[in-house]
Amino acid sequence: MAAVFALAPPAAAGRPAPALAWQTCPDDIKELPLKPDDPVRCATLRLPVDWAQPHGATFDLWVARRPARVAEQRAGTLVFGPGGPGDSGVNRIRQGNRFSPEILDKFDTVSFDPRGVARSGAPSCAPDPTVPTPPMLLTGQRDFDALTAYNRALWDACRPTSPVFDHADTLSTVRDLEALRRALGEPKLTFHGSSYGTLLGTQYAERYPGRVRAVVLESVFDHSLGVREFVRTSAIAAQDSFDEFVAWCDASTACVLHGKDVRGIWADVLARADRGEYAPYTGFDIAAIPIGALARPDWPGFAGAVQSLSAGTPVPAAIPPISTAVFCNDWPMPVRDYAEYADLVRTAAAAAPDVRYGAGLLAVGTCLGWPTPVRNPIHVPRVHTRTPLLLLNARHDPRTGYEWATHVAAQLGRHGRLVTYEGWGHGAYRTTPCTGAVVDRYLIDLVLPPRGATCAAPPPAPAA
Repeated sequence: MAAVFALAPPAAAGRPAPALAWQTCPDDIKELPLKPDDPVRCATLRLPVDWAQPHGATFDLWVARRPARVAEQRAGTLVFGPGGPGDSGVNRIRQGNRFSPEILDKFDTVSFDPRGVARSGAPSCAPDPTVPTPPMLLTGQRDFDALTAYNRALWDACRPTSPVFDHADTLSTVRDLEALRRALGEPKLTFHGSSYGTLLGTQYAERYPGRVRAVVLESVFDHSLGVREFVRTSAIAAQDSFDEFVAWCDASTACVLHGKDVRGIWADVLARADRGEYAPYTGFDIAAIPIGALARPDWPGFAGAVQSLSAGTPVPAAIPPISTAVFCNDWPMPVRDYAEYADLVRTAAAAAPDVRYGAGLLAVGTCLGWPTPVRNPIHVPRVHTRTPLLLLNARHDPRTGYEWATHVAAQLGRHGRLVTYEGWGHGAYRTTPCTGAVVDRYLIDLVLPPRGATCAAPPPAPAA
C-alpha cells in the first residue's frame, strides 16, 4: 500500500508542503507486472472530496513517479494529464513510453489517476441486469424516456461506490493538480496534457496563471461548445478522417479495397448493420468502428475490417468507454425530449454522411438525464500566462478535430501557440521527429515555435 500524504488545510497553503512518501506501486495490473529493478514509485495524496468544504470528506488521489534517468541533468518534474476521460496516469507512468528519451533523462515524469478514475475513487457498479438496455441510437420518445431512466438508475447505483462521483469535474481536478504541484515541491508547473487532459491544462492555466512554467496541449478539447456544435464538429472530424482514408484507398495498392467503390461498400455495410445482419452489433456499433481505427490511424486494418464486413463476417465493434462521472460533470447535455435528440442525429448525419454520428452523439446518450447545471459549465477560457501554452494537433484527427484546436488557439490569443501536424490520427507528439522536437524544446528550454508552424507528415504506411 502506498503511503498517504494529507494535504495541509488552506490556511497553510503558503507553507512548503511536505514531500510525498514514495513506495512500491501496487501490482494490480496483469499487463504491467512489476519488475524488481522498476524505478517507478507510487504514493497517495489525501484531498477534499469537495474543495468548497476543505475540512470535509476526503479521498485518496493515486500518483506515480518515474525519476529522471540522468540525475546530473535533471531539470525538474513534468506532470502528465491523462486523456479519456478515464485513462490511468499511474499506468502511463509505469509503461514508461509516453515521452522521448531526452525528456525521460531530464525530468521526473509524474502522473495520477484523476478523481473518479481507476484507483482514485472510480465507481464500482453495473446496470441492473433485469432492466433491458436501451438502444444506443434512439428511435422515439419511448427510447428517450427509457435511456434517461436507465442512466439515472445506473448513476444512483454508482454514487454510493465512489466518494467523488458528484465531484469529478475538471475544475475540481484543477485544484487536485495544484495540490500535487505543492506536494512535489515544484515552484511552477510543467505539464503535458493529452486529449481530455488538455482541458485540465487549459483550466489550470486559467486559474493559476502565475504558477505555470510550461503547458503542452496535445490533441485539443474545446470546452466552449454548446451541445449542437459539439455534436456537429465531432461528426465533421470523424468524416474528415474517413475522407482521408478513402483517398488513401483510391491511391494505394496497399489498401485491400483499392480499385473499388469504398464509399459504396461502406454504405452497404451500414445498411446491412441496420437490418441486423451483424447481430449483436447494431448499426450504431458498426458506424463507430472508423472512429477507433482512424484514431491510431490504422488504415490497412480498417480496410480489412470493411472487407470482412462486406463478406458478411462480423468484426468487434468496440465503442470507447469514458468516465461518466468526469465527462457528465463537465459537459451539459440539455436535450429535453426525443424531438431535440432527433435534431442532433440529423445534425451529425448532415456533417458526416459516411460516419453518421461521430463521438459527440455517443456522449449525448451517455449523459442524457444528468442534473443541470453541471459543476464545470462550458465557457471561453481566459488565460493570461507569461509563457504561452503550446498546442499541438493533427490536421486530420477523428476525435479532437483540427477545428477545435484552431478555435482554442484563437481564444488563447497571444497566450497560446498552435503547431499543426499535417497528418492523421489522434495524438501527434512522438509521431515525427519534428513534432517531438517542437514539444521537447518547449518543455526543456521554453522555446516557442514561430506562429503558423507546421510539421510535415510522412506518407501513410503500407499494410504490414
